[in-house]
Amino acid sequence: MKFQHGSFTGIKLLAGRGPGIKIKISTVGNVETDLKSEFESQGINQTLHRIYLQVKCEVSILTPFKDITKDITNQVLIMENVIIGTVPNTYYNIEGVNRNDALEFIE
Repeated sequence: MKFQHGSFTGIKLLAGRGPGIKIKISTVGNVETDLKSEFESQGINQTLHRIYLQVKCEVSILTPFKDITKDITNQVLIMENVIIGTVPNTYYNIEGVNRNDALEFIE
């Protein structure tokens, strides 16, 4: 990879300016992976299920001036599925009413 020298100064005005510098990026340790699962309600009878692959690795950026080590974590969506259940005959959404008081509304 090749970056401009001004990009390393942290000054936005110099970003992308100056002579080119070759850098090398390599992994330092092992790559760790983990599966994450998430459920989200999508209505009365539907649930959205997502499965993610979370990848974490430590990389070392080698430049002529300085070696930088960073942890990089990324999450990739592997699967997304809508689970459809049966539609209920009745549905009540009355806030602030407990179970015992609900019978009074029905009668």
